Amino acid sequence: MMGAERAMNNRKWKTWAAAIVTAAVILVSAAGIDYSGLEYFSASMAGEVFKGLTRPDWGFFYDGSGEDLVSLLLLTVGIAFLGTAIATVLALPFTLISSSNLWRTCPWVAKIGKFILNVLRAFPELVYAIIFVRMVGPGPFAGVLAIGVHQIGMLGKLYTEEMEAMDEGPVEAMTAVGAGFWQNMFFARVPQLMPIYSSLSLNHFEIAVRSASTLGLVGAGGIGAPLIFAIQARKWDRVSIILIGVVIAVFAIDTLAGVIRKKLR
Repeated sequence: MMGAERAMNNRKWKTWAAAIVTAAVILVSAAGIDYSGLEYFSASMAGEVFKGLTRPDWGFFYDGSGEDLVSLLLLTVGIAFLGTAIATVLALPFTLISSSNLWRTCPWVAKIGKFILNVLRAFPELVYAIIFVRMVGPGPFAGVLAIGVHQIGMLGKLYTEEMEAMDEGPVEAMTAVGAGFWQNMFFARVPQLMPIYSSLSLNHFEIAVRSASTLGLVGAGGIGAPLIFAIQARKWDRVSIILIGVVIAVFAIDTLAGVIRKKLR
């Protein structure tokens, strides 16, 4: 009885300690924020922004020019799809290198593979986009490369974790009857992992669509460039229709991906 009470008291102290530390971090963070910009706040400007956002520029929705909302959203989705597709394919070799259960006799190989994946996913897509815009020039190709390189690191990590956590029973059974490495891979591991890998790729395609929406800010194609131009020009009606389009596109892709994931289970 005393032990249970002591354990409960310890949990309470830990809860209070965590709450105090969290509150302290919030207060310190709030104190470090520069609030001087509030002096430039203008109620009339805020009203102008709100008024523009409530009156979307429907003329920008589609006009057949290739520079309208529908065309740019399709381009954004295309950048995300190609980047994710490239990452899905290239993440598989990194998974083979990084999975420790495939390198029991040479564990350093898996450590090197995981280090490479850590490096690849350490930088956000926007940083990669800036680099690739310098390398290959502005446009959608730079966006595809930025999404692809970052997603290799992300998907490679997730694929590796699933490979290491899988049930080794079928592999051991096939090994017992003389199956080799690649036979085990295609007939024991792939059937277990393929539905999981497909679901992970779909999930990261959704994430890539959101990321691709911002890459145009640095010249890597997509809807980001028209959005930042509209904000700079204070065309709030144009900003409104772009934001509405992005929300609808993301919602539609999330819904479609959810249906596909259910089919894969």
